[in-house]
Amino acid sequence: MITRGRVGQAIGAAILVTLLAPAVASANTGVTTIATGLDNPRGLAFAADGSLYVAEAGTGGTAPCFPGETAAEVCYGATGAITKVGYGHQRRVVTGLPSIAGADGASAIGPSDVAVVGGVPVFTAGLAVRAEHRPTLPGAGQNAGWLLAANRGQVTRLADITGYATQTDPDGGNPNSVAITSAGAAVADSAGNTLVRVNRDGGITTLASFPSQLVDAPPFLGLPPGTQIPAQAVPTGVVTGPDGAYYVSQLTGFPFPVGKASVFRVVPGEQPTVVAGGFTNIIDLAFDRRGSLYVLEVAHNGLLSGDLTGALIKVKRDGSHEIVTTDLTGPGGIAIKDGAAYVTDCGVCPGTGTVKRIPLS
Repeated sequence: MITRGRVGQAIGAAILVTLLAPAVASANTGVTTIATGLDNPRGLAFAADGSLYVAEAGTGGTAPCFPGETAAEVCYGATGAITKVGYGHQRRVVTGLPSIAGADGASAIGPSDVAVVGGVPVFTAGLAVRAEHRPTLPGAGQNAGWLLAANRGQVTRLADITGYATQTDPDGGNPNSVAITSAGAAVADSAGNTLVRVNRDGGITTLASFPSQLVDAPPFLGLPPGTQIPAQAVPTGVVTGPDGAYYVSQLTGFPFPVGKASVFRVVPGEQPTVVAGGFTNIIDLAFDRRGSLYVLEVAHNGLLSGDLTGALIKVKRDGSHEIVTTDLTGPGGIAIKDGAAYVTDCGVCPGTGTVKRIPLS
C-alpha cells in the first residue's frame, strides 16, 4: 500500500497500464508543442526575459538500488536536469542532478519544480527513498531532498527539506514544489504533508500541515463494505495568489480517491482553508493575470483507474469547474503567461515528455 507522498512512484502504478493509451480528445484548439524529448518533466516557470525553465526528474540510474513502492526496485543516477526553452531552442542548463527510478526510467523522482530569481533557477530535488538511505547515495545524490539553486551550472544548497522533516517523521520529506516571495521560498513537502518556508538565511519553519481524510476503502483490499481508511493529503503544488496568500494543491494519498482533492489557501499563522474542491489527483496549479485559478490533474479518472488522462481545469468564480482540455497524458506542471497555459505533458515518461502551449479563453 502506498501511504507516503512519493508523487512520481504513486503515478507509476497507473503508468504501467496506460502509458501507451491515447489521451481523450478535447475541443481545445491551437495547442502547440514547444519542447520535446524531456525526461519525466515536472514543474516549470518563466524567467523575466521570457525564457521557460523546466524541471526534469531524470531517468534514475544503475546503483545504488532500493526496494520500490510500485516497482521491484528503484535505482539512483545523476540524470536529473533543468532545461531552458526559448526562441525556438531548448538546452539543459543544469545537469547531473539526483534521480531515482525503476529499470524503465518512468515516474522518476528527482528535480520536481523550478522558480527563477534574477536569472538563476531555484528548484526542488525530490527524495524517493527513506531519509535513512540518503547517506548511501553517491555524489550529487546527497542533494536529494534539498531546495537548490544553480548559478552558471554550479549547484548550491539552500535548505535541507528532508532533514527538517525528519525531526518529526523518520521517513523524512519529499520537496515537490517551490514558490518564491519577498519572505523567502515556500516549499510543498509531499511526504511531510506540510508547507514550509525557507528564510533567506536558510532557516526552515512550518507554515501549514495538511490533514488526512477518511475515504472509502477500495474493494480489492477485502475490507468489510463501508470501511473507511485514511488518505494522506500529499501537497503537490504551491503558488502565491493574487491576494498574497499561498495556494496549495493536493494529490491525495492511497487510495487516491476520485473527487476528493482540494486547493488550500494558506496564510501564515492561520489554519489552511479549502477554497476549491471536488478534484482528482491534482499535480499543480496556477493563476492567470486576471486572478483566475487553473488546476492540473495528473489523472482525471483517478490513479487507481489505470488511466493517465490528465485534465486542465479552470475554477470559475462560483466554484464550478470548466474543463479546458483533457488532451493530456500524466501531466507534471503548469505555468501561465500571456493568455496561455504551458503544461509539461507525459510528466512520467522518460525521453518523450513535452511542453505544450495551450491557449486560454
